[in-house]
Amino acid sequence: MNLHDLDTPALVIDTGVMQRNLRRMADYAATHGLRLRPHTKTHKIPALGGMQLALGACGLTVAKPGEAEVMLRAQPPELLVAYPTVGAAKLARLMEVARHTRLAVSLDSIEVARGLSDAASAAGLTVGVLAEMDAGLGRVGLVPGPDLIRLIEFVSNAAGLAFAGLAFYPGHIKSLDSTGLAAVERLSILVRETVADLHARGFECRVVSGGSTPAWAHSHQIEGMNEIRPGTYIFNDRNSVAIGSCAWDDCAASILVTVVSTAKSGQVIVDGGSKTFSSDRLVDGGEGFGSVVGVPAAVFTKMNEEHGFVDVSKSDANLKVGDRLRIIPNHVCVAVNLHERIYGIAGEGVEETWEVEGRGKLQ
Repeated sequence: MNLHDLDTPALVIDTGVMQRNLRRMADYAATHGLRLRPHTKTHKIPALGGMQLALGACGLTVAKPGEAEVMLRAQPPELLVAYPTVGAAKLARLMEVARHTRLAVSLDSIEVARGLSDAASAAGLTVGVLAEMDAGLGRVGLVPGPDLIRLIEFVSNAAGLAFAGLAFYPGHIKSLDSTGLAAVERLSILVRETVADLHARGFECRVVSGGSTPAWAHSHQIEGMNEIRPGTYIFNDRNSVAIGSCAWDDCAASILVTVVSTAKSGQVIVDGGSKTFSSDRLVDGGEGFGSVVGVPAAVFTKMNEEHGFVDVSKSDANLKVGDRLRIIPNHVCVAVNLHERIYGIAGEGVEETWEVEGRGKLQ
């Protein structure tokens, strides 16, 4: 099949770029002695999780039980659910997952730990726990101190649970300028001091899990962290470029769309809107919802559900109804979740078709 045979909108992946991205991260982790446990939220496809494992990943990361169930098809030796799991239905599903692979859960409260303990002990299983600390994002996680100590003490003595270490997400580091690098240094101090304090209290952190795509290349500078969980790196996106964590040539994903209207002068409408692309804005405040490949003066200004508005008033491209464009989305993780399948391409040829098996697994 040829690229031009695909119906649109279609999310396409340059397999050569993707493989290079995968290899780069695997080599980086190996060089610096870091465990790599990629977050599968970006691709949601067991076959791609299998590629990550084949390149040396110690396991995979998910957020929800539904994603964990899907990623079992990749046969990971370990699965980390990096999200507080609350509710009997979700916990019952996780116990079934735990019968097939080593399972760990990150959490930040005794309430969640107690529910997990009850479910694991009733099932006759042991589940690893990473105590979640707030590294500066202010989302989930306890600020290092008495509350974190109390949580770890509870986990260490709870039936069915095994304290494995710490987890955090440095999502507040969204630039690699002097401000971002200073934040990396502060994070390193925080992690080092927290791990040392826990060690002094008799709590050994076998795993100290953090990392993200934006700051991946500085992960080895965070003293005490021994595991990284990047996700977006497999494809990268416009925000990855804006942050400085990759170059345009590292963007494997783009969305193929068709021009369906040129009725308004200086504007074209394409057949992809908010149900095709992420509505996320650029982290650096830049304009538009994606970058139009090969037409740098075009600006993807607006979206309705099925309509994408592209301003071509400053471009000399003479676009016509039926012409096709490729647009690199701002945030690829959300875009993938909107598509039933994605296509692996090499040049103009379509080599692979992957069903997005983890699509919509919100529970």
